[in-house]
Amino acid sequence: MTFTPSDEDITSVLDWFARWDALCAERDLEALADMAMFPVNAVTDGSAESWDRERFLRDFGAALGDGGLELRSTRSPLFLSADLVFVVTDAEFGSGAEAGSMRYGDLLVRKDGRWLYQTMAQGGW
Repeated sequence: MTFTPSDEDITSVLDWFARWDALCAERDLEALADMAMFPVNAVTDGSAESWDRERFLRDFGAALGDGGLELRSTRSPLFLSADLVFVVTDAEFGSGAEAGSMRYGDLLVRKDGRWLYQTMAQGGW
């Protein structure tokens, strides 16, 4: 049976990502890790790894860099069930010669009424 999300379901996911984005901008890695369900799966072309909290803090922190990157995202949640949602993000970043775009996907799991980050998938890294 196909799950049809309510407006509240969709809003809860978009609100979760608004908080995630704010914490990324602040580079608050500990708070970001608190929003995850470990081990987190990191998937890219020809590779899939499981990250524990320590690896998440190290590698995700390195990916965030110094926090100076401006990112504009459009998110499209696809609910697999009431408690699983895969979110495709189309993002534009930077400006001028440093500008670019990317597409990635994240799987969130709802546990005890709260969304948790579980899997990230992006090509090319």
